[in-house]
Amino acid sequence: MLNRLMKKKGGFTLIELMIVVAIIGILAAIAIPNFIRFQAKSKQSEAKTNLKAIFTAQKAYFGEKDKYVSDFKVVGFDPEPGNRYTYGINTCAPAAQAVSARTYTAGCIGQDLARFTQTPTGNNALTPGINGDCPNCSFNAIAIGNVDNDEEGDTWGITSIATPPTSLQNTCGIDPPGSISGGEPGNAYNDVSCP
Repeated sequence: MLNRLMKKKGGFTLIELMIVVAIIGILAAIAIPNFIRFQAKSKQSEAKTNLKAIFTAQKAYFGEKDKYVSDFKVVGFDPEPGNRYTYGINTCAPAAQAVSARTYTAGCIGQDLARFTQTPTGNNALTPGINGDCPNCSFNAIAIGNVDNDEEGDTWGITSIATPPTSLQNTCGIDPPGSISGGEPGNAYNDVSCP
């Protein structure tokens, strides 16, 4: 009898294997969409960081010259190569461009063509530009990019107007919808949660 127990080899039955496969499938069905959503949300940090950099650069320039400008070169804004978003302080159509062909003076910097060739469609969160006569002026800047590889672009805006809060245009997927205060980036069209 001892000899027979030693020769018996253990293994899994087909039903046990099917149960394990079913459990793995259920976990994957839950985990993969959440992972994709969190990955897309982390990509949005580029827009927030660069819009805050535009705001800081504009405010520093205003502190010295009592005016805002739409020339990114003058204020010293230059996003790192590999940028996923198009940035504009003037009205800009989202476009991919080579880093060597960036048009700083036009107030538009396109997404990096070397990494992102698909240009998203999107509406501006704010009307970009310099508003009013300086020194009593304000500015709006925008960022449009693609975080989930569909046609719609993730749309952000920032303004120098502190009060009253500035209304965002074309909002979708934003909770609460609608407005931003000076210096805080606002997401008008959330590419992660909008259809």
